[in-house]
Amino acid sequence: MAEQLILDLPTREVLGRDTFFVAPSNAMAIATLDSVATWPSGKLVLIGSPGSGKTHMAHVFAAEHEGVIVPVAELSEADIPALATQRSVVVEDADRMPELADPQAAENALFHLHNLTLAEGGRLLVTARTAPNHWAFSLPDLASRMQGTTVTRIDPPDDMLLMAMLVKQFEDRQITVPVALIPWLVKRMERSAGAVRQMVETLDREALRAGKPISRGLAQSLFPADT
Repeated sequence: MAEQLILDLPTREVLGRDTFFVAPSNAMAIATLDSVATWPSGKLVLIGSPGSGKTHMAHVFAAEHEGVIVPVAELSEADIPALATQRSVVVEDADRMPELADPQAAENALFHLHNLTLAEGGRLLVTARTAPNHWAFSLPDLASRMQGTTVTRIDPPDDMLLMAMLVKQFEDRQITVPVALIPWLVKRMERSAGAVRQMVETLDREALRAGKPISRGLAQSLFPADT
């Protein structure tokens, strides 16, 4: 049988609160985001590994607090005074500044956004993979401000959260799988959010290639149990 033509169709990612699964690994971070009125100096850093849910949390926060989200890669070109007038501002992936073409410009922009937003009485949420004391700053004033910011962390996912992530990834791709397959997959995957996305992508691609739905048999052929 000829292999199916694989169409790389976009996923329909849903980032509302009703699709976010609360588990012990992220409950404290969610509670901290929800307690925005208690943030010291009106700012917070949210950290977690890639795929841990930082972006999802950021979108929920922005939607509920009249906020705007800016990736750090776009910060140097942004209208900082206009952003600072928003009720809440989210800067995503701030620890990736050293990877940018002009990290100094990004640092300067974040420094001014920090000062102007807080002076206007707004809230500043910054997401990253690691805490600010691990970021490679060249601007001492920005370093002191970010290192003095309260940090909340998303811990590595437990089984319940991994299962919820798998379900959401399949739903985002509009794929229906047997319910019993979800815990079976969790037992055979790395315990990380990134592994969830990779596993679902692999299953989706191989199912399309074979022209068959995702099944236990297909999963077993791709992710055999350790022997």
